[in-house]
Order: sequence, then C-alpha cells, then structure tokens
Amino acid sequence: MGRLTYKKAGVDIDEGERFIKRIAPLVRKTFRSEVITDIGSFSALFKIDLSRYKEPVLVSGTDGVGTKLKVAFLMNKHDTIGIDLVAMCVNDILTSGAEPLFFLDYLAMGKLSSAKASKVIKGIVQGCKEAGCSLIGGETAEMPGFYSKGEYDLSGFAVGVVDKGSIIDGSKIKEGDVIIGIASNGLHSNGYSLVRRLFLDIGKMDIHTYVPDIENTLGEELLRPTRVYAKACMNLKKTLEIKGMAHITGGGIPGNIPRILPKGTSAHIKAGSWPIPRIFRYIEKNGKISEKEMKKTFNMGIGYVMVVAVENSEKAVLFLRKYGYPAFIIGNIKKGARGVRYVS
Repeated sequence: MGRLTYKKAGVDIDEGERFIKRIAPLVRKTFRSEVITDIGSFSALFKIDLSRYKEPVLVSGTDGVGTKLKVAFLMNKHDTIGIDLVAMCVNDILTSGAEPLFFLDYLAMGKLSSAKASKVIKGIVQGCKEAGCSLIGGETAEMPGFYSKGEYDLSGFAVGVVDKGSIIDGSKIKEGDVIIGIASNGLHSNGYSLVRRLFLDIGKMDIHTYVPDIENTLGEELLRPTRVYAKACMNLKKTLEIKGMAHITGGGIPGNIPRILPKGTSAHIKAGSWPIPRIFRYIEKNGKISEKEMKKTFNMGIGYVMVVAVENSEKAVLFLRKYGYPAFIIGNIKKGARGVRYVS
C-alpha cells in the first residue's frame, strides 16, 4: 500500500480547492453591497445598514430538501435542487416579514466531485438571486464511507432582517379577513417519501417515463424547483398591510395556516377556489390515497398563504399576478377554534 495519505483514505484536498475556484465566480454574483468578505475566509461578514431600521430584528431559518435528493440522484440532475434548498429556508423567514440578507449552505459527499458539486451550487446561486440574498459562505464536507456512491446531503441557513414594529406574526388577524393563496410549482419539497414509495418502490416506474396524465416525464415533474416567494412578499408589504403569512410545507394547508391564527379564529378554505396541478390528482388516483391524507401531506397547488383585510384582497391578488405569482382568494377568517375547515 505504501505510505498512507489523506487522499488514499478518501479525502482529496486538491479536488476541494478546485471546487472553490470553480464556484467562486458564481457565488460572487450573489453578493450584495453589505458583504465585506470574499470566498475562502474562515467566517463570512455582512454589514447591516442600520440607517434603514429603527429596531432591527434578525430572523433566521434552516432546512433541507428531504428525500427529493433521491430523485436528483436517479435523474443525475443536480442544478435545480439548490433552488429548493434556498426556497425552503427563505420562504420560512419571509413569514415574519423579513427581508432575506444572506444564505449559507452545507454540502456533504462521500467523494467530492467538483463538477457535480458545482451544479448544486449553481442552483443555490439561482435561488439566492431569486430571493435577493447573498450566498456568503458554506461548508463542503468529503466523508468517505458515510454516503453511498454518488449521493450527498444538503442543508441551508438563511438570515433576514425586519424592523421590530413591522414583524408579521398573525396577531392582527381577525374575523372577516381574506385568505390569499399563491400557487406552488408542484410538489415543492414535501411528500417525497410517499411519492417515491408509490411510483418507484410499488409501481416500479422508470424515472424517465413520460406520463400523459401529467404531460411530463415523472422525473422532470418531481424535480420542479420550489417557488421562491421573496419578491411577492417584499413588494406587496410596501403596498398594503399583510396580517399573516404561512409557508405551505409538510402538513399542507391544514397543518400550516393554524400556526399563524390568533386564539378564537379559524380559517375557512373554499374548495375548488384554485386549480390543482395534475401531479396531485395523479398521486391520489394511483395511490388510492384519501383526500384527507392528500391535504395533510401535500401543498395541493398552494405554496404560500397571505391574510389581508377584505378591502385589500382584490388589490393584493392583482398585484401578485402582475409580478408573476398566480394568486387566488381561497377563503376567509371566521370565529371559532383555531384550525382549518374546508367549505363548498
């Protein structure tokens, strides 16, 4: 065997350096003026412009993309999963009314491939651009023997800022307010363990199979990136008062809207008030999954929810559509036990 080296043990430091050189130009494209360190520092520095805020409050969030990664591995397509990562983190901190400032990622591989890892970072860069935040740092770990060949894990961390007096927490929501739903881009990043079980384990479907019912290949449909709602939130809050916002992730509408409702209020959701993407009906039909299970597992076509006063509802919908976000009035707030009720 000769002399043992770190490279022989499975960690290639030179490949890591090649990776940094490859992604540096991409990452710098996300830098806002507040970034004061470059790629490669031990830590990342970001100077907040305090003149813009009376009482700045930092808002943070962390998340991953779950087993959607398995679909990326099967498709050998890695340039969009990073968008999902940014969206899952940023969409969460947006619910407080926070402007996304910066993002950090953690990427771990059994064996580092700078080419593959660069594609992942390309997606993260795209997500950061859509969110208006800077990718200021991260960690790339090479962990031989820990991950299966060709696989990796991915997580992210977002930090934003909001004035204390402008925090959106749902406390102002009251009876009569209107619930606006903004369309998702498909499954986003939730429910993939069920979907993979249904189509790949039980159905033995090839990921590249074209499915007429969804007018797409199975893999391409499942890899649709999560929509980033930053521009919708940041622009709309300058125009009118948003009383509450919810990111519709695991738990669906029934599991997420109650998180922003004050005690004594409930959300009445009008069935049929928005178009449900084909993929959800295809899952429901082929898996013989109950409607209740579908609603609590998937977003069912609504990726983000806002609550506004009734007099602002039509204006909000038109504004969101103008900015490219399909939006619908999907319900209203009533008195009652905190929760979600579907009405015809």
